[in-house]
Amino acid sequence: MKRTFIALCLAIFLGSVAYAAESAATPATAAPTSTTSSSPAATTAVMPAATQNTPEANTPAPDRTFKANPMVTIPIFLIIIGVTMAVVVWSAKKTKSAADFYAAGGGITGTQNGWAIAGDYMSAASFLGISGMIALYGYDGFMYSVGWLVAYITVLLIVAEPCRNAGKYTLGDILSFRTEPKPVRAVAALSTVAVSTFYLTAQMVGAGKLMQLLIGIPYKTAIIGVGILMVGYVVFGGMTATTWVQIIKAGLLMSGATLLSILVAAKSGFSPFQFFNDIATSPNIIEHVQKTVLKDPLPMPGFDYGQRFLEPGLFLKAPLDQISLGMALVLGTAGMPHILMRFFTVPTAQAARKSVIVAMFIIGTFYILTTLLGFGAAIHVTPQAVMKVDKGGNMAAMMLAQQMGGDISPFIGDLLLAFLCAVAFATILAVVSGLVLAASAAIAHDIYVNVIKDGHADQHEQVLAARVTSLCVGAIGILIGIAAEKSNVAHLVALAFAVASSGNLPVVVMSLFWRKFNTAGVISGLVVGTVAAIALVMVSPNMTYPKKVAADAQKVITALEKQQADGAVLDAKQTADLAKAKGDYEKNKDGKSLMGLDAPLFPLKNPGIVSIPLGFLAAIIGCLAFPNRRSEEMFDEIYVRQNTGIGMAKAIDH
Repeated sequence: MKRTFIALCLAIFLGSVAYAAESAATPATAAPTSTTSSSPAATTAVMPAATQNTPEANTPAPDRTFKANPMVTIPIFLIIIGVTMAVVVWSAKKTKSAADFYAAGGGITGTQNGWAIAGDYMSAASFLGISGMIALYGYDGFMYSVGWLVAYITVLLIVAEPCRNAGKYTLGDILSFRTEPKPVRAVAALSTVAVSTFYLTAQMVGAGKLMQLLIGIPYKTAIIGVGILMVGYVVFGGMTATTWVQIIKAGLLMSGATLLSILVAAKSGFSPFQFFNDIATSPNIIEHVQKTVLKDPLPMPGFDYGQRFLEPGLFLKAPLDQISLGMALVLGTAGMPHILMRFFTVPTAQAARKSVIVAMFIIGTFYILTTLLGFGAAIHVTPQAVMKVDKGGNMAAMMLAQQMGGDISPFIGDLLLAFLCAVAFATILAVVSGLVLAASAAIAHDIYVNVIKDGHADQHEQVLAARVTSLCVGAIGILIGIAAEKSNVAHLVALAFAVASSGNLPVVVMSLFWRKFNTAGVISGLVVGTVAAIALVMVSPNMTYPKKVAADAQKVITALEKQQADGAVLDAKQTADLAKAKGDYEKNKDGKSLMGLDAPLFPLKNPGIVSIPLGFLAAIIGCLAFPNRRSEEMFDEIYVRQNTGIGMAKAIDH
C-alpha cells in the first residue's frame, strides 16, 4: 500500500511539474478588462494591480502583475510535499492498531500537541479567508479573529481535561459512556459529519484556488488532484502523520506570517497611528466602501467612507449578527470534533491542559498578524485588485506577499509568494487531515465498529474500516469543494462553528457535568441543535437571492440614468457599471434562492444566537421528559474519571 501511495504522489508531482513547465513556456494572456464577469479570474493570468479609474495616488505600479513563477514555486512546493511524504512513510510503520490510527497511541507530548492544535486551528480560512475578509470588509473581518482566539478559554476551562479523561477516540465515546450507546453513537456520528463537511468545504476551496496559483491548472482539476493527495496522507499515516504535519505547518505558517507582517508594518514606519491613518485616507478603500460595499453610485456629502471601513457593520449589518457570530465562534470550538480528538493523543490530563495553553499563545500571536495582513492588503494591494482575482477575497494575503517582496526586488516577490503558497498548501493539508480523520472515526469507530459490529471487530478490521471511510469522506469533500468555488472560506468555517456550538457543545457539557443527563437529552440536543443551525443558514442572507441582486442593480441604474437625464456625461467606468447593472437586473429579476425564496426568512448571517439556546433547551427538555435512573447512577463514575483520568488506559485498550 505504501508503494502505491508513493507512486500516486510521484505521478501527481511529475504531472504538475510538466504542466507548470508548459505554462511557463506559454505567454500568459491578459486578464479580461470587462467588469461584467461574476466569476473569479484565473489566478495565473497577468492582472493589473488595481482596477481602472482608481485614484492614482494610491495605485500600485502598473507593471506589477499577480502571477506565481513556476520556476520558484514548484521547487518549494515539492520540498514541502517531500517532507510531509517522509512523515507519512515514517508514521505508516508506527500505525498498527486503532489507537495508533485515531490517537497516535496517546504518545504525543503537551507541547507537541499544542503546536498540532494550533496547526489544526490555523486553517486556510484563517490565513486566506480572514485576511481577505478584513481586506474587503475591515473591522467585521477582524471579528472572526477575535472570536476564534477567545474560544480557547472555553476549551481550556470546560472540555480539555474532562474530554481527555472520559473519551477514547471520538465525540461518540464521550456521549455514550452513560447512555444507550448505539443510538447515541449514530446521531453523534451524523453531527460530526455535518460539522466536518462545512469545515472541509472551506479547506477544499482554499486548496483549489492555491493550486490554480501554484501551477495554473483549472480549479476542478486542482480540487481532484489535491483531494487525492491529502486523503492519501490520512489513509496511510493516521493520527501520527496528521500530528507531525500540523506541527511542521504551524511553524512554517508563523514564520511566513511574521515576516510578511514586519514588511507591512515597515511601510507605516512601525507606527500604529500611521497604519490606521493610511487605511482611513486610502482613495482605493474609500471608493471600495462607497461603490462595492455600500453600493452608493455617487458619494454622499460629508460621509467618511475611509473611517467607515474601520467600523463594524459592513459585512455583519446588525449588532445581533456580531453577537451571534461571537457566540458561535467562542462556543463552537469546544464542540469541533477534530479539536476534541486532539486531547485523546496526550498521555496525561496535565499534558492536555498544557497543550491548550501552548496553542492559545501561538494562535493569539497568529491572529494579530492576520489582522495586519488583511489591512495591509487593503492599503497596498487595494480591495479592487483583490476582488478582480477572487471575489471572495481569498488571495489577498498572497497578493500582498508578492507586492511587499516585489518592492524589494521582483525575485524576492516571487520567492515570498511561492513560500506562502506552499505554506498555505501545507496548512490545508494539515487541517483536512484532521477533519477527514474525525469524520472517518465517527463513521468507522462509532457506526461500523460499535453499532453495526456491536464492538466485536479486531484491530485489523478497525483500521481497514477507518481507511476506507477516510477515502469516502475525501471523495465527498472533493465534490463539495468543486461546487463551492465562489464562497469565502472564512464564512463557511463560521457556519461549521455554528453547527458545532448548537449541537455538539450542549450535549458534551451536560453529559460531563449534569447528573440527570441521559440518552434522550443527547439525541434531542444533537438533532435539534444541528438541524436548527443548518436550516437557519439555508434561509438566511448567506444564500443568494436573485431579486435582491436585481434590486441592487436597479438602484445603480436609477442613479446613473438620473445623472444622464440631468445632462451629465458618464465616464468609461460609470458606463461599464450601468451596462453591468442592466445585465444583472435582467438576469436576476425573476429568480429565487436555492430554497425557492425571494428574500431571507432569517435576518442574521450567523444562526448561533438562536440555534445555540435551541440546542441547550432541546437537550434539557428531552432529558426531563424521558428520565433514566441508570444514567444518573453512572454519573459518579464519569465524574471521578473526568477529574482523575482513572480508566483512561483501559479505555484505549480494546
